[in-house]
Amino acid sequence: MMKQNQGKGLTRRQLLSGSAKLGAAFIVGAGFVANPGVSWALEVKHLKPESMATLIQMARDIYPHDHVGDEFYAAAVKGYDTADNMETVEAGIAALNAAAVKAGHASYVGAGWERDRVDILRSMEDSAFFQTVRGGLVTGLYNQKAVWPLFGYEGESYSKGGYIDRGFDDINWI
Repeated sequence: MMKQNQGKGLTRRQLLSGSAKLGAAFIVGAGFVANPGVSWALEVKHLKPESMATLIQMARDIYPHDHVGDEFYAAAVKGYDTADNMETVEAGIAALNAAAVKAGHASYVGAGWERDRVDILRSMEDSAFFQTVRGGLVTGLYNQKAVWPLFGYEGESYSKGGYIDRGFDDINWI
């Protein structure tokens, strides 16, 4: 874990060096996870920031959408950052990292190729931890109204008179 200056927070050098720990995919600091490429950060209260970054990467690997930003995956797994879930999630992340080490990587996030991470996930897909995260992502990711336009979904239509007169047949990808 990075040391903080006396009362001054992290220095720029400490902040940037934190990204090297996770292959520059995320910047991990004392109590937060951020993405260096875009403007968002996530406060982490109970889990280790490294564990939250691993959860975000895990979510992206389970339901990969190149056009969906990491901030939506972060919001989808934020619910695991509770005192009640802390021990279970940390144990699950430890098992995930152990599976990565067994496969020859430094950690799950340290497996640079998506294919390698997917193989690691497949090795644990029967675990309660994997099934809990995967199941939670269905609603955690896809129930975010801000994500709907990215998939062309306009939301419920009942209150607007249904889809018949509102472009139900304008889908061009079928």
